[in-house]
Amino acid sequence: MKNIIKYTLLAACCTAGLAAVSCSEETYAEQDKGSTPVVKYVRPCDINLSDSLLTSASLGQQIVFVGDNLGDVQQIWFNDKKANLSPNMVTSHTIIVNVPNSLPGEVTGKARLITSTGIEVDYPFDITVPAPRVTKMDCEYAHAGDVVSINGSYFADDPNVPLTVSIGGVPAEIKSIEQDVLEVVVPEGASEGPVVVTTIYGEGRSNFNYMETRNMLFDFERDGLTGLGLDAQCWHARPVREDEISISGNYMIIGNGEKTMSAAGDWDDTNFSFEYWAGAWTDPVTYPDRVGERLFDVADFTDYNNKTVKFELYIPEANAWQAGALQVIFAPTSLVSLGNPGLDQYGNTVAGCNNNYVKASADGGVDLGRYLWTPWTASEAYHTGGKWITVSFPIKDFIYNCDGTGAARMLSDVSDFANMQIFIWSGGGTGVECTPMLYIDNIRIADL
Repeated sequence: MKNIIKYTLLAACCTAGLAAVSCSEETYAEQDKGSTPVVKYVRPCDINLSDSLLTSASLGQQIVFVGDNLGDVQQIWFNDKKANLSPNMVTSHTIIVNVPNSLPGEVTGKARLITSTGIEVDYPFDITVPAPRVTKMDCEYAHAGDVVSINGSYFADDPNVPLTVSIGGVPAEIKSIEQDVLEVVVPEGASEGPVVVTTIYGEGRSNFNYMETRNMLFDFERDGLTGLGLDAQCWHARPVREDEISISGNYMIIGNGEKTMSAAGDWDDTNFSFEYWAGAWTDPVTYPDRVGERLFDVADFTDYNNKTVKFELYIPEANAWQAGALQVIFAPTSLVSLGNPGLDQYGNTVAGCNNNYVKASADGGVDLGRYLWTPWTASEAYHTGGKWITVSFPIKDFIYNCDGTGAARMLSDVSDFANMQIFIWSGGGTGVECTPMLYIDNIRIADL
């Protein structure tokens, strides 16, 4: 009777990954010790699918072995990978287990159950491996000949069907392969396009492009084809330059390498803030093309909670960063705009130039949700190791006030994405006085 009650409770709790343990695991282990396990069938863990029988499962899937004399099973191996088996998930008649999430080195097509006394039982069971997934490239604007890391999963290199990589439509030389990271050389002739990884299990394509130009907000090129131009749309114009460090033409610089950022990240928007305010000094306010457009007219912010802000970043070691949070802030024209307050060309009320949207204040300031990034620590300054990297800040995580607490006003409509600010300031932590310089290029919106 006790076993029947335990089995019922296990089945009811299976989808939550929990099991009732009204009796100790020793009861089943001792009861079945010395007996040969018998597997009758395997089924999904979801109780709503319990009538479905399985002959295979995918990596990471939770399944249930059903049979007799299972209480003393101590190990389960799928191919040559050992599963993490919890005693609380084992009874005489069921075992709940997750298939290991790592690629097999040897494919046997069997699950092997081993008891404490060394009895082994093989059960025919295949593990299906998904097609590769490509999630990240450490620099999406890397130059031909640069070695880059490509992150993802299920990078399987079969001796009979070797893994291949292409970047922007051109095959790439592979330096090293691990299950979740590849080291490859950016090929000559690669143009804008996805990263494609092909294995014996299929093809995986990145949802980002190498040399991405889609949904570009700022490329800092006055005559560029994408992104906004260089005219100052703020109180504090940042320097823009092109030199031997450039990743793709002009880039913008926050910090000049001489002005000090205090340990507390005190306010210094003159030196450490990039602002873009949509609008123009007209009455009513207009939004000139390539100069003062609202950002949601430049890039697609539809379904913004499934999008991310990306840009390329270079921080010299000599001007490493160790204080203040990099705050990425969006704001609607109702809170800030270029020009005088009043009406715009569409009849909307605009706020004009101000910084009240950055923090709450007695004169009407707002705790507007933003992203905070502090990759430095109190014991170690942050720089990018002499190279450009691509950073990504999911919009769903724009939930903080300037000091790291929760924001009072969240981004809640596409119209909230008219203006943008990148400001090194505050963040709620204390660092070390420093003179940081952040080189930034290709600010864009991408799918997660």
